[in-house]
Amino acid sequence: MLVLTSPRGKSEVVHCRRTESHDVYCIKSLMRKFTQKLFGRLNVIYLLEKANLAVTLCNDKEEIMAQATFVDYPNWNVAKQDDWVSLFRELDSKIPCTPLNTLFMHLFVAVDEYSIGCCKEIIRTVFKAVPELHFIFLIVPAYMSLGSTLITVFTQVGSIPNLTFEEDFAVYICHRHNHYPQLHIRRARVEDHDDLMPIFMHHDTILRETYGEYFLAELIEAQDEENHAVVCEVEGIAVGFMSVCSRVNMELLHKCFDLGPFHGLCSPHPEDVPEPSRELSDQGSEDTALRTGSQVSQTLEELQEPDSPEAKESIQNMEKLSEVSIAEVIDYDVNTEGSVSTLLPEKKGNFRPSYRGTPAAFCIQLFCIEEKYEARSLDFMNFVFSLFPDKNFCIISLPHLTPEFVLIQNFVKAIPFNNCTLEQDLYVFHRAGLLKSINIRLATNLDTPGVENLVSTLMLNKSILNDLNQYNAAHRDPDGTSLQAFVAEVAEQIVGIAVIRNEMDIEYIRSHYNIEDFIYFSHHQREEHGHLYHFALNPIFRHYTKFFLKEILRLGFKSCLYYPVYPHLREGKFQNPYAHSLTSALHYLVPVRPRRQIVYPLEKLGINAPSKEVSKDPLSFALNHTNRKLTLEPKITVSAKIVVVGASNVGISFLETLVFCPHLKFSNLTLISTHGLPGKNLLGTEQRRFLASDHCFNDKDYALMSLCSWVNVVVGRMTGIDRAAKHVVVSEEEIVPYDHLILCTGQQYQVPCPTGADITKHLTNREIPDNSKQQYTGKVPCNHFTLNDEEDCFKALTWIKNNSITTEGNVIVYGNTIDVYTTVEMLLHIGVRGSSIHLVHPPPTSNITCINNYSVENAVENALREAGVTIYRDALLAQWNNGESPDPIQSASFTTPTKPFRLQCSMFFSFCEKNVDYETFKAFNDACLVYDGRLVIDTNFHTNDIAIRAAGSLTKFSNRYYSKDWTHSSFSSKEIGFQLAAAMLNLFDPTLEPVTEPPADLDRLIPMYKGAKIQGGILPGHYHYLHIAKPAIPTPLEVQMAQPDSGIEIVTGNAQDGNYFRIHVNKYKMVETITCLSKEPFPASNYICLFGQHEQVLNNLCERYDTSLISDLYSYFSESWCMALFHDRFIDLRKELRQILASKEEEDLPTIEKLAHQIEDEEISLNEKPRKYLQRVFQETIYKTLVEKSILDYLHYNHYHLPMYAWPGII
Repeated sequence: MLVLTSPRGKSEVVHCRRTESHDVYCIKSLMRKFTQKLFGRLNVIYLLEKANLAVTLCNDKEEIMAQATFVDYPNWNVAKQDDWVSLFRELDSKIPCTPLNTLFMHLFVAVDEYSIGCCKEIIRTVFKAVPELHFIFLIVPAYMSLGSTLITVFTQVGSIPNLTFEEDFAVYICHRHNHYPQLHIRRARVEDHDDLMPIFMHHDTILRETYGEYFLAELIEAQDEENHAVVCEVEGIAVGFMSVCSRVNMELLHKCFDLGPFHGLCSPHPEDVPEPSRELSDQGSEDTALRTGSQVSQTLEELQEPDSPEAKESIQNMEKLSEVSIAEVIDYDVNTEGSVSTLLPEKKGNFRPSYRGTPAAFCIQLFCIEEKYEARSLDFMNFVFSLFPDKNFCIISLPHLTPEFVLIQNFVKAIPFNNCTLEQDLYVFHRAGLLKSINIRLATNLDTPGVENLVSTLMLNKSILNDLNQYNAAHRDPDGTSLQAFVAEVAEQIVGIAVIRNEMDIEYIRSHYNIEDFIYFSHHQREEHGHLYHFALNPIFRHYTKFFLKEILRLGFKSCLYYPVYPHLREGKFQNPYAHSLTSALHYLVPVRPRRQIVYPLEKLGINAPSKEVSKDPLSFALNHTNRKLTLEPKITVSAKIVVVGASNVGISFLETLVFCPHLKFSNLTLISTHGLPGKNLLGTEQRRFLASDHCFNDKDYALMSLCSWVNVVVGRMTGIDRAAKHVVVSEEEIVPYDHLILCTGQQYQVPCPTGADITKHLTNREIPDNSKQQYTGKVPCNHFTLNDEEDCFKALTWIKNNSITTEGNVIVYGNTIDVYTTVEMLLHIGVRGSSIHLVHPPPTSNITCINNYSVENAVENALREAGVTIYRDALLAQWNNGESPDPIQSASFTTPTKPFRLQCSMFFSFCEKNVDYETFKAFNDACLVYDGRLVIDTNFHTNDIAIRAAGSLTKFSNRYYSKDWTHSSFSSKEIGFQLAAAMLNLFDPTLEPVTEPPADLDRLIPMYKGAKIQGGILPGHYHYLHIAKPAIPTPLEVQMAQPDSGIEIVTGNAQDGNYFRIHVNKYKMVETITCLSKEPFPASNYICLFGQHEQVLNNLCERYDTSLISDLYSYFSESWCMALFHDRFIDLRKELRQILASKEEEDLPTIEKLAHQIEDEEISLNEKPRKYLQRVFQETIYKTLVEKSILDYLHYNHYHLPMYAWPGII
């Protein structure tokens, strides 16, 4: 915050922020004729789209006081975008401007009264936000003066001509040292103590409490050859302090961290024993082997220490570049994003590399700097490296919960081994990282040897070199697409390579991904979209990754880059994403959310169908993106260890929400799951019928997310939780530490426990004690299957094929859930005879069936009888194999309310009531987490441990809420996961408003979520089934419809005929329930969009049904008029229209919304019906015009998805 005072004595409290799109109107209002003469006629939106940095200055009322826009090439066409450096260096040889340290001001506007103060504050903010920036150039016509504002910060350095017409332009410059200068660094003196102590005390008092009041003075006095203390000073006052030491416990670091990428932080030695070589596939089709015994598979970008430590280049006599080469490049930087999968338990070797050279690292022991000068923290590094001329690495260790600060943003995070016991993260910085002479340019033939050396051990090195050779030979791909290759060069050595091509599928990307969350698509030319194919950069220059990307955009005349990650699907131990090549730039890109797609009735639409570019269905991929606006946009790194247990839909939704936060980077997300991440596509589409679906996620969704790019995956089962040590025990031997533990294991089908009743005694159910809660503890028979996920289904299918179940043997399916029916249908589909299938229903636990619709149930039962399936009801499992050894199951005995029976058995499927797995329960119980039938939580997902949250069917609300019937099982799993993530984001996202505690009386209310509860599948008779309903306490359908305010039921077709479609519209005319049963597949994702819509939005559904205009709802919802309802942005249109009716006002007339409230409260008397009155007001005022314009704009902007609609201008 800064207070600006105008010449007339007025004052304003101001602050700077990034310019946003809604600022455009105010920016235009601040533009004067003088502005146009200085900067030319500008399209502000277009300029903001192409700018690298745009800063807005606001007052405390969020009114815009000033705005400035900066781009990395000059305006007024005085030089080419990709070739301006030499021209500006000729102006003044003392100005060493480079693309790294230079920006150009393309626009400045301000409120006249405060313009000088606003200008200086914006300039200061820009220099603070971009530490590498040293010069800002301003180019104006030579005949123009700068005016009284800009002249205060800019000085003229010369003039240059225009490229296209004869006119000279004056060049002005603004230097960093006049606004936010580099800090002066010197050795610390004892007299600095008094200046530094307030800074230390502001952050922490522990040091003084531990070591005494004068610990800092003692530390400064204790300097010797191994220990140094330095300070930064401003105007003679110390404002920052750093203590460095050359004594480093290398043995401990080698034990806890994988330092192979840095040659163990040691100098090379002939007796070094590096890590054994591993086989790497040129095509990247094989996964990386485990680096060591317990270390997870990581993708690493490694460098080797130089044979010669002599400097290649010196900058200010302090910067050195040692010869560096990438000895093993496997994308080190993706480590923090994950891309790993660990199998537990599995014993591996205990090899650790051995380094016998002298230590080449010193450490930072203590660091503190005044917040005002924090952006210049890297200024310390030149000086401290000069204190240790024989050291090439600087390291710092920090508690992992320490928020990322400016200094360590330039460091590389080391990978800890799995058995690392240190509760700190290690960061490494190489001396050569201080060099500012990095140069990005187009590649040439002469660069090939350097690139070969750089990528020699990359998995896809041949692919990179082939593309480089293709560029050097033709500058185009074989298919004719423009190709560009860029190299990063330092001291005449290649340290980075990138290959891009024109993005040819931009229509597909726009229609299938929310790319417009980041850009205004219409302001980017087709040729400005680039596809990033390869990117490799030596890790010591990792902090220049964004600069490399920025230069690719500038030199390649691009405004956007896209990087797809394709799913790597194969059976095996690891799930790693491979696309064209590994990329170390993934952290600097933003993941783009996929868009829900309309399922089009293409034949019915005919020529009105979308283009093939939009409707095609290629291999799905996760999309990552960057653009010019994002190149100088910082990301907030969250290093907290967030461990998710269970790959349930809740857990996946939680991780998805965190991963797709574009301004946050979660570097320590871990998933513990029995089978790893879902989405391996083990079963083909036709075979995926064993289990019903809740339509939260499918394999395509998993491919579009590519969670394995961002989440560490530990394959194993949680067997314990140590709350004191804050770690999870996996498979009884491995530990996974956490700061926040998220439990969402869900509930699973359990092996049923036979009652043990001897059916030869003709016992009935009434004579047998209830053991439904008893845990089965015996050996699970090899032919007994409980299907909980795709892996279980795959095992069952394999067993069926290997044991000839389709031709001989009986199959028993035992249970009362909908999965019983889907499994029977699957068995019939793969060829099992209906007469060999026995469907056994245990006694029901409630009067509500799993389908809860008599018409559907009757059709399914008739189909079962026609298929020859035998159905038994109210049967309790008594014994397997007459009480003898149950492995394998050869027969199963059951008791009923009348007489018992025995069935021969070759395969037994159990779908008894789901429950929490015993090992999971034992882990909760041993950890003293409150468990009452389910894990007890409060309304914020907390268990009785503040660091442990839980969600999903695993949980129940605490009894203090008096809501026994409402649990997370009542709601959509996807919405629960989203809400859980939203609750967690309040801890990490500084852009969110602080959460206020609810009033005491509201604290006892449980949250009610509105997302639809969905189940679907393929039922016997080849019926495709879908049921969509609002969250509710289960009630028989007949009871629901018998209520006086139940609403309207709209039904077409007949369940037996396979064309049944039922819609329940509640008393408020909103669609509340949808049930479909069809012999033919239908677009379920379309129908899900109908939930929660008003019946009038559905083209006056009720009125049309009452007048017999609708005979088939399947046909009705495949008509072209309703395609907009299925569009993913239709909800945005609804919000926009509601906002129009709620906010736009005509003179002397309240809004439509206020009028409706006044009528409801009887504040106004009417001579006509309220509806007619509101319609008349709507027609006669501005609302009709505004609503029509909004709808037409929506259709026009989304015409690529909705070409079946006409609008003015195309007719």
